[in-house]
Amino acid sequence: MDYKKIANLLYPEVTTTPEEIFARYPKRNLKESQVVSRFAPSPTGYMHIGNFFQMFISYNLTRVSDGVFFLRVEDTDSKREKEQAKEVVFEILNKFGIKFDEYQTLEGKDIGAYGPYVQSQRTEIYKVFAKKLVAEGKAFPCFCKKTEGKEDVLKLRENKFQEDDEKEYDPCRDLSYEEVKAHIDNGEPFAIRLKTKNTGKERVKFYDLIKGEIEAKANAKDFVILKNDGIPPYAFAHAIDDTLMGTTIVVRGEDYIGSTPMHIELFDALGFKPTTYCHNPLICKIGDNGNKRKISKRYDPEADMRFYFEKGYLTRSVLEYLLNIINSGFEMWRANNPEKDWCEFKFGINDITAVSPIFDLVKLNDISKNLISRLSGEELYQNWLAWAEEYNKFLAEYLVANKNFAVSMLKIDRECEKPRKDIFNMSMIEEYFSYMLKKPNLDEVCEQDREKFNEFMEAYEQAFIFPSSNEEWFNLVKEVAGQLGYATDNKAYKANPEAYKGNVAKACEFVRIAITGRKNSPTLFEIIKVLGEKEVKERIKVKA
Repeated sequence: MDYKKIANLLYPEVTTTPEEIFARYPKRNLKESQVVSRFAPSPTGYMHIGNFFQMFISYNLTRVSDGVFFLRVEDTDSKREKEQAKEVVFEILNKFGIKFDEYQTLEGKDIGAYGPYVQSQRTEIYKVFAKKLVAEGKAFPCFCKKTEGKEDVLKLRENKFQEDDEKEYDPCRDLSYEEVKAHIDNGEPFAIRLKTKNTGKERVKFYDLIKGEIEAKANAKDFVILKNDGIPPYAFAHAIDDTLMGTTIVVRGEDYIGSTPMHIELFDALGFKPTTYCHNPLICKIGDNGNKRKISKRYDPEADMRFYFEKGYLTRSVLEYLLNIINSGFEMWRANNPEKDWCEFKFGINDITAVSPIFDLVKLNDISKNLISRLSGEELYQNWLAWAEEYNKFLAEYLVANKNFAVSMLKIDRECEKPRKDIFNMSMIEEYFSYMLKKPNLDEVCEQDREKFNEFMEAYEQAFIFPSSNEEWFNLVKEVAGQLGYATDNKAYKANPEAYKGNVAKACEFVRIAITGRKNSPTLFEIIKVLGEKEVKERIKVKA
């Protein structure tokens, strides 16, 4: 059969040769140790944490090796593509401070010599290599119509290849030139399928950088490499683009391991050296039934990377959490280097976990608490304001108008040797400091001790002098407590609690409740200083 004649019949307009394409993409002039990797998202309108996880591994491998990290937008799935989705990708990556060496700007300008960096702009290239495979008898046109159900196509296959049910050959694989021409003359659209050389009995081995050598059943299916709209599925586009762009390591989820034999056969048919794969484990969660499952946007809001912006997490908190689940050694490194930037932490392929990590929001919050606790009041204010300007305009206006008060408030129990670690994102600050922003409601807090509370606060109000030190504040509480029959000696109170109305700790609690509406709060003297004498006097007048 004259395959070249069929190839020219299918693509008469394609005159560029594979050699001419390769001439456009010369081999990169890099050292063997330098990694070239990429992030290749599909513009679906959001970014899954699993995709971001893969990106972050690629980013760090190239960063540590002084290699090349590029962005390639895989927009060949029109059913999944959403309007303005590319903007979402750029917005998220920019907020996280991820920089690419090569990419296409939103205005369509390619930065780098290996573009276009958007797959829908590379269709000419895919057709060149599809035509090559058809001309070599390694691929063929498939005219099976979409209107035919899957069962109809499978029945055709069964009738044509009854002798071997392990094969999944396509009924169009042996069409003659005349039959192909008849379809073309009839205006029928066609896809291109790779003509598998396997029978269904072969095994294939390949090496994964994380999981080592893997053996699997070889592909035995005539699979589509170019759809009838001229757009390639992932397998074909990936093989061509990563070869031309000089990708040395492809980081992708371990759910791709099952299709790797198909990809390897495609590389072989094209005459390309297979890329090196790094199949990272998938981020999981424990479901309601106690079983491990892949983290899902449908059930888990934290699966969408926008969740972390909406909640107001520091971006480096998220990055450090991901480093923690990529490599367990990061936690010890951070403990030994609390002031260093996470970028100073180095890791290689052998340090990446091979076990699916369980996403733990509590752990992320702990990491975030530690990082936020080291911020100054001014730094925290700037982060809070930036979050509010995007997600709470009314709060942002208040913060701008009351900056000095807000900074002083945020400094409470901060900028000291042992700062409080209660805040883990910006969205919680307003509620956390609600007692500073408005007078508290005492109804529920004082339900059990209402009479004692009112009695003590009336005496405290009469004796109140705005304190100049924590010691002065405490001594006044102690003095009033003693006058009302509270124990000022804790040992005496423990020995005979029935002889007293309570102890000084209880008296302090009453003052704390009057001022904050809470039984626990940061250092009360610091709160009193920030609120000021007028506001404090008004609050201690209030009766429960």
